[in-house]
Amino acid sequence: MNNMNIIFKYRMLSDESDNFVRDFEVYPDMTLTEFHRFILRALGYDDCMVSIFKSDAEWRLVEEFSEIDMGDDIPDAPRCMDKVRLMEVNRDFHDRLIYTFDMINDRSYYLELVDMQRPQAGLSYPRVAFEHAPVPDQYDPEATVQSGSIFDEMMSDYNEFDGDDNYDDEF
Repeated sequence: MNNMNIIFKYRMLSDESDNFVRDFEVYPDMTLTEFHRFILRALGYDDCMVSIFKSDAEWRLVEEFSEIDMGDDIPDAPRCMDKVRLMEVNRDFHDRLIYTFDMINDRSYYLELVDMQRPQAGLSYPRVAFEHAPVPDQYDPEATVQSGSIFDEMMSDYNEFDGDDNYDDEF
């Protein structure tokens, strides 16, 4: 599909689960529609209407991209996701996207471009490079399964001194 020699790495977070993390490695010349289809498969979600928004550093919406092509005749209409590539929307580290998958209930995922790297031999792209915690339920935010904090999990190796009154950190 692609002869590009760079991969975009996005980190996806959810405001419904502090523990949910996914890292996606994708080609920058994917259309936003292709990126959307990949995300649906990666999350195990049913097909649904989405909008993808470019956002600023404070997660404020800058530009909307829609699945529906409204043509060029309507002023301020969102651009069609089929006609926009990731590299047109994100070019720099920490550029951000908001992936809104439930417009009625205002449910979204937050994606940040965290790395640009060369493709690794033997890996196929797009791919899920890292995942932590269950995916929030597509239809019922209350059904989201919470798991342990990723911070707690990563720091567990350093907890061996917790509660040990015999440990003296004075030399």
